[in-house]
Amino acid sequence: MTPVSPTQRHWVIGDVHGCAQSLSELVDRLPRGDRLVLCGDVINRGPRIAETMDLAWDLVSSGRCVWLQGNHEADLIQALRRGHWRGQSGLAGCDTYRQLGERLCRSWLERLESLPLAYWGDGWVATHAGFDPLSWQPHLSIRLPFWQAYDGRFGTAVIGHTPGSAVRRLHHIVMVDTGACYGGELSAYCPETAAVRQVPGLRPWTANIDRPRSASTSSAG
Repeated sequence: MTPVSPTQRHWVIGDVHGCAQSLSELVDRLPRGDRLVLCGDVINRGPRIAETMDLAWDLVSSGRCVWLQGNHEADLIQALRRGHWRGQSGLAGCDTYRQLGERLCRSWLERLESLPLAYWGDGWVATHAGFDPLSWQPHLSIRLPFWQAYDGRFGTAVIGHTPGSAVRRLHHIVMVDTGACYGGELSAYCPETAAVRQVPGLRPWTANIDRPRSASTSSAG
C-alpha cells in the first residue's frame, strides 16, 4: 500500500497508450502540488511509446506520480520473462517491442515489475481494471463481473481499461479511460473533488487501432 497525505489532492489519469504529447499537455494543466496516478496501460498502441515511458518514469522518480501496472504492462513482463514472442499471448505484434526493441524493452523489465497494482486514497482506490469479486484482489483485465459485483467496500474505485466517450460513473465505480489513442481525449479525474481535466488524444485519422467495447454508463462529475 502506498501512503497518502490526507490533505493532498490526486488526479487519476486514464490509459495513455503511447500518447506522449497528450500526457505532457495534461500534466502541465494539473496543479503542481497535487499527486498524479497513472491508471495503467501507459505502453502500447500509440506512436511515441518510449517517450511516454520516459515521461511517466520521470514523474515517478520525482515523487509526483504513481504509475500503476495495467494489463499491457503485465503482458509485456510475462512475454519478456518467457523469452519468446510468438502468437498474440506472446505479444508478437507488441507495439512497445517493435518501437523499443529487445534490449531497451529488457532494460525496463525491473521497473515495470515494480509497478503497484493499486493506489489507496481516503475513501477511494485506483486500479487498472477492477477487483476479482471472488478474492477482491486487483485484476488487470476484468470488466463486467467487477462492474456487477462491486459494492463500494473500498470506496469509489477509479479505473481505466475500458474506453468511453467521457469520464463516467457506474454506481461506486468511476471510469477514466476516454480513448486517447483512438482519437478521444486523455482524462484526469480528481477523486477528492470529482473534477475532470482533459486534453485531446491522437487525431482520429492516426488512431486506427481496434477499440475495445466501452461500457454504457452515466457521465461522472
